[in-house]
Amino acid sequence: MKVPLLDLKAQYRSIKKEIVSATSEIFESQMFILGPKVAEFETQAAEYCGCSYSVGVSSGTDALLLSLMAAGIGNGDVVITTPYTFFATAGVISRVGATPMFVDIEEDTFNMDPVLLNETIRSMDESQLKKIKAVIPIHLFGQCADMGPILKTSRKFNLTVIEDAAQAIGAEYAFDDGSFKRAGSMGHYGCFSFFPSKNLGAFGDAGMVTTNNEDTYELLKTMRVHGSKPKYYHSLIGGNFRIDAIQAAVLLVKLKYLDNWSAKRMENAALYRGLFERKGVDEISVPVEKQKRHIYNQFVIRVKEGRNRLKDFLTDNGVGCEIYYPVPLHMQDCFSDLKNLPEGFPVALKASKTSLALPIYAELEESQIEYVVDKIKEFYGKKNK
Repeated sequence: MKVPLLDLKAQYRSIKKEIVSATSEIFESQMFILGPKVAEFETQAAEYCGCSYSVGVSSGTDALLLSLMAAGIGNGDVVITTPYTFFATAGVISRVGATPMFVDIEEDTFNMDPVLLNETIRSMDESQLKKIKAVIPIHLFGQCADMGPILKTSRKFNLTVIEDAAQAIGAEYAFDDGSFKRAGSMGHYGCFSFFPSKNLGAFGDAGMVTTNNEDTYELLKTMRVHGSKPKYYHSLIGGNFRIDAIQAAVLLVKLKYLDNWSAKRMENAALYRGLFERKGVDEISVPVEKQKRHIYNQFVIRVKEGRNRLKDFLTDNGVGCEIYYPVPLHMQDCFSDLKNLPEGFPVALKASKTSLALPIYAELEESQIEYVVDKIKEFYGKKNK
């Protein structure tokens, strides 16, 4: 049996007629840059995320970059994030001339440890504190970081909060008072990616920045068109960060189905849990649902031993799987000047050696999930013989 890590063709077949119709409108109008489809998508996406405003941009990376630029972060500044995520989160910090500072992750969620964030900031002297301007918590794999204490610490030290929600559109966080908010609606900026593999994926690169502040919204709109307002008049320097109208049209079609697709991913996660338990596969641990709504952009297990051999075995047996992420950011060559020790972030380092993503997309059949579990059980059975 073949079980790909992701099957975008299956999703496309289910909505092909709508996609063809929506994109044909763009071809007929020849309005490829911004325009009414972009505005319509921004309105609906902001509402979906529980935000006042959204600004469609060219990619998730550019969403982060634009947010840092809009926040005025640059040379000499320090931005705190985690060492266990996709490279773009730290890469954009360096691109604006700032320095990334890493805080380790929670072992059960892979997200920023809010206790360590607080301890790290409190340990700094006055000159160090003046350089810290922002914190970027990542809602990794589809589950929100522990935003309550992260926001509390950030307010105390007057830090801009830029949520990296690239993998978490529709994920929810419950506060201690019983209220809840969606990913991207809690900080000053929320950054989303619509890379094709995401729960809400475009037909190419696309992204979005959300905010609840009208002045920030106007600034983001201006900065995504080279800082031009009105056209050809530049009071500031921005960039070419526009989302294509074709991508907005595709995303408008897909947004209608997003909750159903995410619900199916959650059902698949529950099926994995039940099968692993029923079949007695205790050599791995499944993702923890610590926050209110985990939308499972990835289903990442922790492997007690033999992760790389298990990956090879699954691949040989037709099961798609992936390592997110094999090298933590603090160990990347391009950040060697930060002089971080490999063992400086032990939880992130452990995650890089033990994590493995299994297929979780909405169109998976129950028989395919059972096959994946059976193959993992078979691997450990052979290993123990």
